[in-house]
Amino acid sequence: MGLIDSVRDALASPAPKGRPDDGSKGAYWCDDCNVRIRDVELDAEPGETVTCPDCGEAMRFERASGRDCAC
Repeated sequence: MGLIDSVRDALASPAPKGRPDDGSKGAYWCDDCNVRIRDVELDAEPGETVTCPDCGEAMRFERASGRDCAC
């Protein structure tokens, strides 16, 4: 199999289905200690300040694009 056949096969492969589709819109990140908590793991309202469980600092929200899980 040549290089062109390998590229053609890779492009024809279906997308991986291992991404969760649980309604996650992003994750909260602590820039001080690199803790990440997905939004679906919290009971926080949109716009509510979430504090880091490790250091107590405010965490920032980062949105995922597409069907990604903010991983």
